[in-house]
Amino acid sequence: MVMQDERQRDDATAAGPAPPAKDNAPSYLPHTGPSKALDGLIGGIGHLVSWLWIAVLLAIVVNVIWRYALHNNIGQLEELQWHLYSIAFLFGLSYAVVSDQHVRIDLLHDVLGPKLKGWIELIGILVFAIPFVSVVLWYSVPFVVTSFEHGESSVNPSGLPHRFLVKGALTVGFALLVLAFLSRLLRIMSLLFGLPKPLAAQSRGTTPAQE
Repeated sequence: MVMQDERQRDDATAAGPAPPAKDNAPSYLPHTGPSKALDGLIGGIGHLVSWLWIAVLLAIVVNVIWRYALHNNIGQLEELQWHLYSIAFLFGLSYAVVSDQHVRIDLLHDVLGPKLKGWIELIGILVFAIPFVSVVLWYSVPFVVTSFEHGESSVNPSGLPHRFLVKGALTVGFALLVLAFLSRLLRIMSLLFGLPKPLAAQSRGTTPAQE
């Protein structure tokens, strides 16, 4: 028995320390039916758009080789870099929200309980996030429409046409951000108030308050 215990301790030591518990992962907020659907939609779009980062990298590499090895410059390729970067960044904002990968003060967030985290996030979304996103959306629509109506293109003669496309990414990206915050609000309300019902509680016919 003693030799068996020693072997178990040796195996545990060889395996290394156990990974830390992720107590502030997105799982501290229960999922609801609507939030699950919204997160699935945003997650799918996020994974699809993530391939744009490879396109950005390739465009940069080709542009550098073309400029320094062949002593030439492609204006359209330079603009394509920041067009793709802008689209990937704007579409990635909503994915960061639903996957809980956005920036926060982890030093404080790690020591807070789920309910306090929920209240802080609820206030942050309602007081800061939603008003900001609403203002951007309100002004972005005429911004894109004007660009389309005037057939705006690059000021660079060798630049890209149809500037409204990259400007439209601002509107679409922030519209997805609204859906992401809506999903987050549903999960927070489920945690704090029990409505809408969490998916786990729905299967048992109970609410968190009843548990």
